[in-house]
Amino acid sequence: EPICVITSDGRIILGDLIGHDQVQNLILNDAKERVYSNGSSPEEVDLGLYVIRGDNVCMVADYNPDLWTDDSVAPLAPIRQQEKI
Repeated sequence: EPICVITSDGRIILGDLIGHDQVQNLILNDAKERVYSNGSSPEEVDLGLYVIRGDNVCMVADYNPDLWTDDSVAPLAPIRQQEKI
């Protein structure tokens, strides 16, 4: 089953989930990391068989590979915390 994992350091890793355990360690087959840069198309880095430790997992979601595009994206604006008045 293809999944998308966002790690706690912001990496986006895609792959086929082939195993997991009770502390959310994940084993991905045919894993790829999508690397986004300002003003250019995302790059895909082949990782092959890849293990992600559970304490490094921020989000896990299923995804449809046909819906991903290689369009360049604008950077997100910074989020600033405001004081309560």
